[in-house]
Amino acid sequence: MGSFTDSRLVFQAEWYDQNAELVRRYQFMFYPVDNTVEMFDIKNRRLFLKRSAVPNITEDKLYVGSVVNVNSRQLTLTAYGDSFTENALGTRNEKTLAIIKPDALSKVGPILERICNEGIKFCNAKMVNLTKNEAAAFYAEHAGKHFFDELIEFIVSAPIIVLELMGDNVISSWRNIIGPTNASEARSKVPQSLRALYGSNGTANACHGSDSPQSAEREIEFFFGSERRPAGTAQLSGTLCLVKPHAIESGNTGKIVSQITDAGFEIGGIEMFNLDRANAEEFLEIYKGVVTEYSQMVTELCSGPCLAIEILSEHKNFREFVGPADPEIARHLRPKTIRAKYGKDKIFNSVHCTDLPEDVGLEIEYFFRILSQ
Repeated sequence: MGSFTDSRLVFQAEWYDQNAELVRRYQFMFYPVDNTVEMFDIKNRRLFLKRSAVPNITEDKLYVGSVVNVNSRQLTLTAYGDSFTENALGTRNEKTLAIIKPDALSKVGPILERICNEGIKFCNAKMVNLTKNEAAAFYAEHAGKHFFDELIEFIVSAPIIVLELMGDNVISSWRNIIGPTNASEARSKVPQSLRALYGSNGTANACHGSDSPQSAEREIEFFFGSERRPAGTAQLSGTLCLVKPHAIESGNTGKIVSQITDAGFEIGGIEMFNLDRANAEEFLEIYKGVVTEYSQMVTELCSGPCLAIEILSEHKNFREFVGPADPEIARHLRPKTIRAKYGKDKIFNSVHCTDLPEDVGLEIEYFFRILSQ
């Protein structure tokens, strides 16, 4: 990551001021040489933040669409701020849309593991149910082709998981990972590709990947844009598992999901969120004054994206499966639990799960009904 150490990276950034109900816009400047940030208020034409160090902001976290926290403000980087930054980061931060199709839904864990192992980042994720009209709109370029009706019937037959991925030339690299369109051809030519491993034919072929930058932009907008998006699948009746930012950044998302599904837990919904500090404080309020690590827990939860998973299981069973809140204790007492395997300490303990039975519904609704809207 040290290739731009003598220069600065510039982005356009936005922050929604809830008190004033205004979107405030800034020029956001990052200096890789010492990991410092400077901000300029565009409307008022004045320096907003003098160049200073900001915890948790590093070069690899900066890309168009990323969310960063600066002094308790959650900023969205909306565009490159100059041609140098765009040229320097453009292909490295390329994005594509991936879909885990109905026939591969049971293999979501291994597929996410493969993505993590390839060094590809998750920018967004959601489990959705497409209507026939939505499916027809998404696959409009195939309308009139002999396989169109079969494709639509297949893609609406069960939930799908849509992923916004980012990486170096990720459009072509993801298509190489999933392999040829027809699963039979994939098995003969690229036997370790995802379609070879999990697909059946040219329609039920496990995964989708955008075929060009233009397609990627359109497809990402379709599922994650500001307009009305396909409905999520959460039933609001399970218990919550929240994969924390540090676990996602460490590449453990796929391993955690695999451990959950391998143990027989059914997933009702999945969605990725970027919490601001106010959201994190509100969600963790029951721990305020109860655990000494409360403030650090809040800081971790809003330090990057987290993945909310609805587990359709008894709360008590899943909580035992996750393990004690302190990973050190978990490693001694229950070494096969999620926190024992992927946690570091009580703050960075890989996942949050609902502690009290009476909070099960509240926590699920907070993410999948309130924040999701």
